[in-house]
Amino acid sequence: MPARDVLLAVLIAAVWGANFTVIKIGLAGVPPMLLASLRYLAAAVPAVFLVPRPKAPARLWVVYGLTVGVGQFGALFWAMDRGMPAGLASVVLQSQAFFTLLFAAALLKERIRAPELAGIAVSGAGLVAIAMSLSRGAANIPPSAFLLSLSAAAFWGISNIVVRRAVEAAAQQGASLDMLGLVVWSSLVPPIPLSLLALLLHSPPMVARAFTQMEAASLFAIAYIAYGSTLFGYGGWSVLLGRHPASKVAPYSLLVPVTGLLTAGVVLGEQLTLTQWLGSGCIVAGLVLLSLFRSPQTRERDEATAASASLIPIDHPDARTFFVSKQRRTKSSGDSSASAFKRE
Repeated sequence: MPARDVLLAVLIAAVWGANFTVIKIGLAGVPPMLLASLRYLAAAVPAVFLVPRPKAPARLWVVYGLTVGVGQFGALFWAMDRGMPAGLASVVLQSQAFFTLLFAAALLKERIRAPELAGIAVSGAGLVAIAMSLSRGAANIPPSAFLLSLSAAAFWGISNIVVRRAVEAAAQQGASLDMLGLVVWSSLVPPIPLSLLALLLHSPPMVARAFTQMEAASLFAIAYIAYGSTLFGYGGWSVLLGRHPASKVAPYSLLVPVTGLLTAGVVLGEQLTLTQWLGSGCIVAGLVLLSLFRSPQTRERDEATAASASLIPIDHPDARTFFVSKQRRTKSSGDSSASAFKRE
């Protein structure tokens, strides 16, 4: 990769990592579900008028909006509001890679290979270590905040399966799936259910007061999450995948939990216990295992998918495209629609 693309990849990873710190700043003045709702509203408008609608059935991008918007980010914002540190959240959320593996095995009957099992085991040990540190009251982190963070990772894993279905549905129409379009149009879905949850979890007067008396820090957080992390991050990552093989781009996403920890430490002064550092290290090590020990078939599949569609790996640490198109199946059957797989 040329130096400018390396710098872009590092910048995107830094933006995504710092996103957790910015969320924490925004939560200081806005209830979690309201902040998440406004983040999605800002990401959708006016981008929805500029970005083409994704070439997949509406029901799929609606379900994606519910799983990633209401499920993942709703749970994440709630967890951080209840006391989950920004840096630790950036690491724990990466367990979505292993939830995706498990959901793919359970729902799609995909086989989990030995290196993947090893990665799950190593990262699982890290999660257990972090959970044990919470049971001893370390850093005053409520167990409910940790469980909500795991729930966010699980919803992220489910959303990856939904994206796979969307890619397959687009392929059946002889088209590729533009992930930026999916992200923008699905952002229309979460604002209403998230706003309703805000009214249920907090009193309507509190929600109204937070909305009408929003401070500059909260406005900055909404703008950063919507335009920096979402539109710039996903758009830039899509550009990189259009220029280079997924195997060249994906490793840079391993910087996300690293920059997340560093940013939280510098800006918020967060400090983890030794056990939490060890647990975080185990989670990252498990991600590295997935990145390094992919089978040749998986690597070929990843490259083919990235080349045939404008796909973004949803921050997936090793860019395993569990949402793989039916390109291989189409070629083997001699379907003429195989020619429709092209980079848009």
